[in-house]
Amino acid sequence: MTRTWGPVLGLVFNALVFGLSWWPLREMHVRGLHPLWATAFMYGFACLCIAVVKPRSWRSLVEHPALWWLFLGSGLTNVGFNWAVTFGDVVRVVLLFYTMPAWSVLFAWLLLDERPSRMSLLRLVLALCGVALVLKTPDMDWPWPSSAMDYLALLGGASFALNNAMLRKLAYLPEVDRMAGMFGGGMALTAVAALAGAPFGWVAWPQDYAWWPFALGLAMLMLASNLSLQFGAARLAASTTALVMLSEIVFASLSSVALGASELTSRKVLGGLLIVVAAALAAWPSGKTPD
Repeated sequence: MTRTWGPVLGLVFNALVFGLSWWPLREMHVRGLHPLWATAFMYGFACLCIAVVKPRSWRSLVEHPALWWLFLGSGLTNVGFNWAVTFGDVVRVVLLFYTMPAWSVLFAWLLLDERPSRMSLLRLVLALCGVALVLKTPDMDWPWPSSAMDYLALLGGASFALNNAMLRKLAYLPEVDRMAGMFGGGMALTAVAALAGAPFGWVAWPQDYAWWPFALGLAMLMLASNLSLQFGAARLAASTTALVMLSEIVFASLSSVALGASELTSRKVLGGLLIVVAAALAAWPSGKTPD
């Protein structure tokens, strides 16, 4: 027990930072910085730190072309989640984002040659039932995304599944090379999306500079939380890591409800429970669950 509490606390810190990230993203937006620009700035700061500490890590993108899939998955994850959680209902966005277990079945089959088992299909059904309950509202006939934020949250969840599948596929590479791919994608794709959306009025250009303390603070926290994730994940079983990371849902839900950024309904609670169960089954050690 004494050897595991440190790594577990590292994972909890990572989940806490990302579970509460919706608040500084919204504060920056109020002060004139769209979440896509904010993300590009924060991940750019992380890329700069990597370039200073390990400049040769960027060569891996040329030497290992498969890293571009990690680049893409990380970038789209940040485009979808950070945009949606800033403007949408936080609990709804977080729950839709955690449909990752459903998408993981597809990506594991396509990228890792892992054919769906009975347990993975059960996870898929549970996750989809949870999504249906979260999406369904009294004024809708069918449980279908009702806003752009819903689609962005689902995009983030699917991209997160791609990101995780590629992390497994590229496990033979040094951690710093994988971090370079992830942070590089987070910086580049959010910047490209912001530049593409600005002419249409979807993304406002940065205004004033009252947002910079939040941006710098969150950038440093995200870098520290990623280091905490690397520390914890390297010392605990992958199943334990995934289960602890589910605490992000708790942090995001409780904080957003407490601060009035979301409200809990019976459908959200029940749908969220199904999604969490699906994610927990995906994380459970294979030797302890029936196939």
